[in-house]
Amino acid sequence: MTQISVTVDGIKEVGEVEPRLLLVHYLRENLGKVGTVVGCDTSNCGACTVHLNGESVKSCSVLAVQADGCEVTTIEGLSQNGELHPMQQAFHDKHGLQCGFCTPGMIMAAVDLLKENPNPSEHEIREGIEGNLCRCTGYQNIVSAIQQAAGQGAGDAVQTTVSAIDQGANATAGASAGQSTGDAA
Repeated sequence: MTQISVTVDGIKEVGEVEPRLLLVHYLRENLGKVGTVVGCDTSNCGACTVHLNGESVKSCSVLAVQADGCEVTTIEGLSQNGELHPMQQAFHDKHGLQCGFCTPGMIMAAVDLLKENPNPSEHEIREGIEGNLCRCTGYQNIVSAIQQAAGQGAGDAVQTTVSAIDQGANATAGASAGQSTGDAA
């Protein structure tokens, strides 16, 4: 067993894991983050997409030990103060899901896309989500949802969410180290 320390959705998690445990299984089985789904388990479908240090990764292709010392944001970590993230709201508004299995990974990939390109064209959106598969929707409503989120400044919301998660992680780290997070260094 190997001890790891990972900040997940702003909360520092410390535990022991088998060296071969995949990040997706760590999130689901050890932490109860079941919004991150296991689709293909071969890095093909993108359903397990999370953000690792702010970048989209397919969590079925990352070992939990590789996330040691990192920050992970899951679909559950996007909403803040009981409000859906603008991308989540756009998927709801535009019916960007049918069975919903691909939705968490699709949303996480779309959030990352808007972080990199806050105003993508339809072609850029389709290119940006091509690592995430959907067998139900034909993608049109997904593209429409991403366009709506882009029009509502979801790229800015990404930075706000990341900042809020970072602040939560820093507060947790400071508290666990016995430090006051309000003190100047």
